[in-house]
Amino acid sequence: MENSNNSGGLSRRRFIRNSAAIAAGMTIIPNVAMGGALGRKAPSDKLNIAGVGVGGRGFAVLKAMESENIVALCDVDWKYAQKAFDHFPKAKKYWDWRKMFDELGDSIDAVVVATADHTHAIIAATAITMGKHVYVEKPLTHTVYESRLLTKLAEKYKVATQMGNQGASGDGVALSTEWLMNNEIGEVTKVEAFTDRPIWPQGLNVPKQGQWVPDTLDWDLFIGPAEMRPYNEIYTPWNFRGWWDFGTGALGDMACHILHPAFKGLDLGYPTKAQGSSTLLLTESAPTAQRVRMTFPERGKKGKMNLPEVDVHWYDGGLQPLKPDGWPAGKDMNQYGGGVLFHGTKDMLITGCYGRDPWLLSGRVPNVPKTERRVELSHEMDWVRACKENAANRQETNSPFSEAGPFNEMVVMGVLAVRLQALNKELEWDGEKMEFTNIKDDETIRTVIEDGFEIHDGHPTFNQTWTDPVNAKAFAQELIKHNYRNGWSLPPMP
Repeated sequence: MENSNNSGGLSRRRFIRNSAAIAAGMTIIPNVAMGGALGRKAPSDKLNIAGVGVGGRGFAVLKAMESENIVALCDVDWKYAQKAFDHFPKAKKYWDWRKMFDELGDSIDAVVVATADHTHAIIAATAITMGKHVYVEKPLTHTVYESRLLTKLAEKYKVATQMGNQGASGDGVALSTEWLMNNEIGEVTKVEAFTDRPIWPQGLNVPKQGQWVPDTLDWDLFIGPAEMRPYNEIYTPWNFRGWWDFGTGALGDMACHILHPAFKGLDLGYPTKAQGSSTLLLTESAPTAQRVRMTFPERGKKGKMNLPEVDVHWYDGGLQPLKPDGWPAGKDMNQYGGGVLFHGTKDMLITGCYGRDPWLLSGRVPNVPKTERRVELSHEMDWVRACKENAANRQETNSPFSEAGPFNEMVVMGVLAVRLQALNKELEWDGEKMEFTNIKDDETIRTVIEDGFEIHDGHPTFNQTWTDPVNAKAFAQELIKHNYRNGWSLPPMP
């Protein structure tokens, strides 16, 4: 890899940016001009990409970008990451992303982040402040504050960004938005959405006994900014989604896929009110099923469509909205893992998970102008394309942090509504200030540490261990903006 500090000429990274400015969105430079063989990319055409969290989704994302230079792979679990190490044998391997950034420095152009949810923000934010382009798997972040931070950092540093909600680059989201903007279903005052997740364990008590940490896992690095706890195989890999310290449950995992047509098509922005309920809510683990309602204020007009106040309802854990009048008998509401119902004054729009296969309950097939951008490349390679363009002339991706950040705030707001349900009221939210306005200074909240339900001789015993009452405002603030463990910190908010 070329040393970017070479005073005798342009750095490789600066060369990519300057060339992209000339190309204005086309291939950086013709292969022939670089002496490359016909149909092959010259080395300078390629990004140097580093992956952080490469054992699961990260591996799939990197494989979709393997026409570029995958120069470094970082993971806290080398057993889980082995398939990525084998697939990219030339990439340098790391346990700690901080060491990778220190050692490789400017030789990295872009970073893919696909770790557990709670470390998305700190890795992505650090990379952005170093001038790296960033692709982050959904959910974008673990908290509202982290989402706001990434939004502002991306704007400040002018890097190319993308959240890994692949449906954003599909035709379904674009088509749904066009139908809505053309007023095909009238004004929308209610949206219902659901997922068939979780398909990983949730509603679990914390293991009573720790286990020896495998030699192939760096447990301290996995914990990262979260509070330390004894290792147990129930936490990782993959199962992190069901634990509040590391994941965001079924809502956080899937709403970034399912609710994107609603956020984009209805121009939602920040909610003003939120309310959640669920099966037994534990302190440490997400519930097995939950419901959320978020209210968004009147938002003017988009295209031909008026945007009145709208309620967005969420269901998971096997719950679905009731079938509306006129629903085709025998038709499964679940499409590819979930679905969305837009209740309009003239018709109803239904989409599947990822915004796929939109259709109208009336059976009409609208013929409307194509106003939304279609992606010819994959979701992943569209980000690669954006990385190679100069910021002043860049065609944004379909899920840049300027949109994905506020969208993810909406998603994790649903998580907040569930975790604060013991306050027994609808929560009022000031999106600009990132604070609840109707939690009183003297209010307290308790959650269930352990579910001790047992049956003896056919008789149930409900033994639940609760936390002591804690100040509700402080509890809510910790959920909005985490206090990181010593040694871990985010860059400051611009």
